[in-house]
Amino acid sequence: MTSTSTHAFWLAGRQATGDDAFDVTSPWDGRLVGRVSVPTDAQVEEAVAAAHAVRDEFAATPAHVRAAALNHVADRLGERTEEIAQLISAENGKPVKWARGEVGRAVSVFRFAAEEARRFNGGDAQRLDTDAGGVGRLALTRRFTRGVVLGIAPFNFPLNLCAHKVAPAIAVGAPIILKPAPATPLSGLILGELLAETDLPVGSWSVLPVANDKMPALVQDERLPVISFTGSDKVGYAIMDSVPRKHCTLELGGNGAAVVLGDFSSEKDLDWAATRIATFSNYQGGQSCISVQRVIADASVYDRLVPKIVAAVEKQVTGDPSDAATDVGPLVSEDAAKRVESWVDEAVKAGAELLTGGKRDGASYAPTVVAALPADTTLSCEEVFGPVLSVQKVDGEKEAFEAVNSSKYGLQAGLFTHDIQAAFRGHRALEVGGVIVGDVPSYRADQMPYGGVKQSGVGREGVRYAMDDYTYERVLVLTGIDL
Repeated sequence: MTSTSTHAFWLAGRQATGDDAFDVTSPWDGRLVGRVSVPTDAQVEEAVAAAHAVRDEFAATPAHVRAAALNHVADRLGERTEEIAQLISAENGKPVKWARGEVGRAVSVFRFAAEEARRFNGGDAQRLDTDAGGVGRLALTRRFTRGVVLGIAPFNFPLNLCAHKVAPAIAVGAPIILKPAPATPLSGLILGELLAETDLPVGSWSVLPVANDKMPALVQDERLPVISFTGSDKVGYAIMDSVPRKHCTLELGGNGAAVVLGDFSSEKDLDWAATRIATFSNYQGGQSCISVQRVIADASVYDRLVPKIVAAVEKQVTGDPSDAATDVGPLVSEDAAKRVESWVDEAVKAGAELLTGGKRDGASYAPTVVAALPADTTLSCEEVFGPVLSVQKVDGEKEAFEAVNSSKYGLQAGLFTHDIQAAFRGHRALEVGGVIVGDVPSYRADQMPYGGVKQSGVGREGVRYAMDDYTYERVLVLTGIDL
């Protein structure tokens, strides 16, 4: 799909072009990856009208039809893994080895959605004669779609996070309009190409690379009652504030913490922790909502752990993302790298100790570790979304958990411990959406509930859980039933 020709978008299941187009360039070397057509206002209206018109028909589509379409997309993604991985790497700058993993995850998302489509009914039966007024009555509960979904995807996982919008919507029979990120639209358009090979109803899906400044009108359109957004907290909460009566799910990121407790103290333990922390503070260039941004280590292990982390970070292979040996590629743009550079420079000027890294080259930023990070710096308080981590010494479990909770974010946390009781205490105490024991916060299985608390968002991704978000319960009471 990568070429200098203009790529059409997908309007109500068919290819279309608008009056304008924009270039997609590689953040690594600036080469042209593709040129993408932009829908006109009239074409956006056509897509919305088609989705709204088909909503009842699509909701009534047999489960096996939706499941077959989802399985088809999964199969075709698997067949084209290398091609699509190269595309992701080209438009995003993601090292190709991570891009291959992303395609594999997207295959799983569509496969999980196909399975869930066949068994999803969200219902149960409830006898009502537990009270005298309910004698002869039976309540049946089923789930029905809320209506058309507007899915707004980010650049960092340009295929898999589009999949997490599209697959659950198809699984429940909710029409979806997918808006991929402007920096990485080509991966989303691939999904349109594969969906066009299925027998889904016309109008049940569109992939529209709408410009960001055109989004407010689309967000506020009353025919789109569900908004699923993944991105920054600033944009996400602005969307929610603008449509208070819509059903919004927001996955807004965080500044993930990896806690290393005192019992995780053998050389083997610390080598494992250091390797995992180094890898997952830098994978995707640190551009992951659950990358390791903070290491919170007990004082009893801190002095042995930190040199291991620094050494492991310095072993990360940086360079050309198309090279299979590369661990860390560029950020999505030079502006993004400049922002990271400014945050690290601010922190160092405020008293932070630079242990390694701290250098920018164009859109690339060297894997970086800082210590003694002042609490009021931007790097301490915000999501860096770059290959930077800080290390912090604490005295005991309680102080470690308090340090995690001091953040305004609460997406996931990693907890390195062998103590099962400490694991359960952490699960209770840590104000996050997920606690990963024995590993970094960066682990995610695509079928599990994924999301956060505080300013990390509302709602949950993960196929089955997104299906719940896209639907609501409706009760049917039967009268005159002999129970």
